Amino acid sequence: MNYFELYDLPLSFQIDDVLVKKKFYALSKRFHPDFYVNESQEKQEEILELSTINNKAYQVLSDPLKRIEYVLSLHDMLAEGDKYALSQDFLMDMMDVNEALIDMEFDHDELKLTELSTQIDEMELFLFDELKRNTNEFDQLQGADSNSILLKVKDIWYRQKYLMRIRESLNKFRV
Repeated sequence: MNYFELYDLPLSFQIDDVLVKKKFYALSKRFHPDFYVNESQEKQEEILELSTINNKAYQVLSDPLKRIEYVLSLHDMLAEGDKYALSQDFLMDMMDVNEALIDMEFDHDELKLTELSTQIDEMELFLFDELKRNTNEFDQLQGADSNSILLKVKDIWYRQKYLMRIRESLNKFRV
């Protein structure tokens, strides 16, 4: 049973956060180990397992980035140790950014840091808009011809991850 099924929700990128929280609290109460202290050891272990699954489901479904990763993994779009090939254009842009970061290590320049940060902000906003368009399209299609959209979402997800690492490197220069 996947997390969407556990919470009786349609598989979707955009979900109602209030409803997710309600489902979490209802299942937390239903699977609370204290209510099963007089049950068999086997039943107590089953309830503990269900409680753990509920907690993990809430962590994933309530976090948009984790939810994207989860939906992609449910569709076998992500695999452990996956070596995803980003586009050459994106990699060339990132090469320029990485070179600027290396330069910053030797010659810290606040103006260059601000310019680089602004450039990353713009890239992140562009990716966010692109992601929003594609996830909305996926949700509207409800499974029909969704593979091509999921491939786009996967590419955006990997580019976002790359930019998050760049952002972390940028933040090291902030005092």
